Amino acid sequence: MRLSELHSREIINLYDGARVGIIGETEILFDPETGEIQELLLPARGGIWQRRRSLAIPWEAVRRIGPEVMIVEVQPREGHS
Repeated sequence: MRLSELHSREIINLYDGARVGIIGETEILFDPETGEIQELLLPARGGIWQRRRSLAIPWEAVRRIGPEVMIVEVQPREGHS
């Protein structure tokens, strides 16, 4: 699977069913030694109704990659939304 095929897929958190973002909005951190993906970084987002700090999703938290969504399992950080 190519990264370009993942670009428009939504990221859904299995923990609470929330839509976290879109893969195309993320920065992807790679291990410089192995080239393996370490984590996905979603930027902070603010709006009238919602505010979210930046979110780091460890690659180990990815549960499934489907044709339309990526399912991750990430517990919210204490005191953050």
